[in-house]
Amino acid sequence: MAALREHGVEVEAISSLYETEPVGEILDQPDFLNAAVRVRTELEPEALLDLCKAIEVEQGRMLGGQRHGPRPLDVDLLLLGDLEVETERLTLPHPQVLSRRFVLEPLLELDPELALPGGTRLAEALAGLGEGQRVERAGWL
Repeated sequence: MAALREHGVEVEAISSLYETEPVGEILDQPDFLNAAVRVRTELEPEALLDLCKAIEVEQGRMLGGQRHGPRPLDVDLLLLGDLEVETERLTLPHPQVLSRRFVLEPLLELDPELALPGGTRLAEALAGLGEGQRVERAGWL
């Protein structure tokens, strides 16, 4: 959060911290800690993505690592208001936002009425996930 603030990104709200089981291609690894942050910025979407990736590297992430593998920090852009973007580097809303409990729970903590630009309510997506994808509140950042 401090690194975002240092680059002029206003942090408006931070969810609880959640301990979550790995999801994706590599399941045999330690649990992750996840949170959602609501920000306000004048940066364009790809400039914000560049900033997030630079912060990851500053915090010890090695570029080119195994997809879904262990990493010290992973900053994803999930939503930017009602903006829809699809470039070679960035898709907004994030393509997996509706299928990941570890994304939905913290986002809904920040805004229980949150919906995608097309109107899909995140609470309905969470209710439709069924069992699996363990997510447990673990405290605060």
